[in-house]
Amino acid sequence: MQGEQNEFLARPVAIDTSRGRLRPKEGTPPPPRRSRQSRNQVVTFLNFLLSLVVFTVLIAGGVFYLGYREFVRPGPTTTTETVLIKPNTGTREIADLLQREGIIRDSRVFLVGLRINKADSSLKAGEYEIKPGASMKDVMELLQSGKSVLYSLTIPEGLTVKQVFDRIAKTEELSGELPEELPPEGSLAADTIRFTRGLSRKEVVAKLMADQKALVQSIWERRAEDLPIKTIDEFVTLASIVEKETGKADERPRVAAVFINRLRKGMRLQSDPTVIYGLFGGDGKPADRPIYKSDLEKPTPYNTYVIKGLPPTPIANPGRAALEAVANPSRTDDLYFVANGIDGGHAFAKTLEEHNENVARWRRIERERAKAAEAAAEAAAKESEAGDDAGSEPKEN
Repeated sequence: MQGEQNEFLARPVAIDTSRGRLRPKEGTPPPPRRSRQSRNQVVTFLNFLLSLVVFTVLIAGGVFYLGYREFVRPGPTTTTETVLIKPNTGTREIADLLQREGIIRDSRVFLVGLRINKADSSLKAGEYEIKPGASMKDVMELLQSGKSVLYSLTIPEGLTVKQVFDRIAKTEELSGELPEELPPEGSLAADTIRFTRGLSRKEVVAKLMADQKALVQSIWERRAEDLPIKTIDEFVTLASIVEKETGKADERPRVAAVFINRLRKGMRLQSDPTVIYGLFGGDGKPADRPIYKSDLEKPTPYNTYVIKGLPPTPIANPGRAALEAVANPSRTDDLYFVANGIDGGHAFAKTLEEHNENVARWRRIERERAKAAEAAAEAAAKESEAGDDAGSEPKEN
């Protein structure tokens, strides 16, 4: 026991200082190294890609904002402008045209705006009025709506086919050529057509023919049963004569009745407009050319003072009122009519004696008007001479 104590005391004693406590003990592992995953190239690329995406989104957002602001802000026009979009024009061509005409500032912004609004395939051809300061968005919506500028072509009742063709040919907003051959007399409707610039002249003629055919057929089917008219062609022919005889709508049924009564009795129609058509055809009578008594005796197929019954074709294009008048004429016994010389109307008569009195009255009114016109012309001439004398300088003696 004593020996063991002496052995313990003989061993060296290690003093545990504070520095020693900090020194790692033998066998303690070193701290872990940096993760290999964090240093992996894939992670580095993903970080770069994410940064790029964020940067791109920011740039795209800025571009979108600027583009949208440009798309909706007032445009460069200061006055109302018109632009014509022809059929089958591509979207890019439209955008370039708008920029070239000074209606939009940038065709590229306009094209992008169309795509975003899914409008690049819905722009319609036509002629459009662009209001001052219209934005690209306004222009897009206008071209989508198809509310283009409309023009009018009026075809009055009573024109011949040739006169209608002349009017169509002179309408500059129409395009293309007219048909080479004139359609039958009386086959064109009297109407006002609203159209956009560039409509074909042949389309106008086709529409007028189709409308007239439908109108004539519908009225013919509602005609009185006892008419002395056998065919629809004769119906249009008589309606054209009524159309040329009077411009007063309330007189047409009575004028039609006179001709119907004459046909029933086998009397000649004795209509001056048919004589004129026989002499001058579709060109019409010159305004300064009177009707002479000798004209009433010239043997043409249209001179109803010479031929019996109706002429071979219509002499003009009758309107609805004239067609309705012939289909359902007034129920009268009138056989004659002549201008009353008062309101552009006519005086009607059942007998030749009464008719002759109306003719004498009309001629008297015409003579009085001629005298009044002659007196007015003389007074105007004297007044003009007096004015010249008053304005002349006195001569020295």
